[in-house]
Amino acid sequence: MESSFEPGRRFANEADFQAQLDGWFRERANARLHRVIRAVPVERLALERERMRPLPDPLRDTDRCFTVRVPPQPYVRVDTNDYSLDPRLAGRRVEVTVGQRAIRAVALDSGELAASHRRVFARHQTFTAPEHQLAIERLRDHRLRRPEVEVRPLRRYDQLIPA
Repeated sequence: MESSFEPGRRFANEADFQAQLDGWFRERANARLHRVIRAVPVERLALERERMRPLPDPLRDTDRCFTVRVPPQPYVRVDTNDYSLDPRLAGRRVEVTVGQRAIRAVALDSGELAASHRRVFARHQTFTAPEHQLAIERLRDHRLRRPEVEVRPLRRYDQLIPA
């Protein structure tokens, strides 16, 4: 594929890539005789489809699920990418569901949505939802506020300490 299909092609998105790849397989790769299987793949597939049994109903759920406690830096790592979680849920447990197209996280104790991201298969990326960024900034501003402290004259301390 790297030397026969990809050179000289441009792709708008993953759906366009898949459409072009399907056409390439149909027209070029699967239309020729392959040495290993000693047949044309399209013809061999038709023969095998006649022998196939139907899939079980309902189909198995292929999504991965795991539970994680939301850390102070509210991100969860899936493969090599980091996806933001709702920072207001820091310290609470969430169930993360990883599908082929989306990543969702739900708080276990309340059922509220902690994150919903489109899954990206690029590597070493960080994705922050705009609402999570706003919540992080609000929490940060709240923590950075200086507490109100009474300013006292030093004479008052002198009165408290016996000479």
